[in-house]
Amino acid sequence: MDMRNQIPDKWNQIANREALIGVGLAIFNFAWWYLFAYGLGSKKPEDYSYILGLPAWFFYSCVVGFVVMVALVTFIVKVFFVEIPFDEEGEEDV
Repeated sequence: MDMRNQIPDKWNQIANREALIGVGLAIFNFAWWYLFAYGLGSKKPEDYSYILGLPAWFFYSCVVGFVVMVALVTFIVKVFFVEIPFDEEGEEDV
């Protein structure tokens, strides 16, 4: 069997898995933002509680959400993503 036909299939499997992980991270980011922005927000600005001068809903949805996503994406990339060699010498390693 020809190895050249199998290697791109393996690359496609890896790329599809990593794309699904990326979509999952995007959905998690949106859910985090939405739940904190609309869950903690109220209709009256007088009722807001503040953290570091920002409304609590904004602080948790945008500031903390950004920090959580940076940490989560860094962890996911280091643990679950695979470096794929595109030169012909590294084809046996995949």
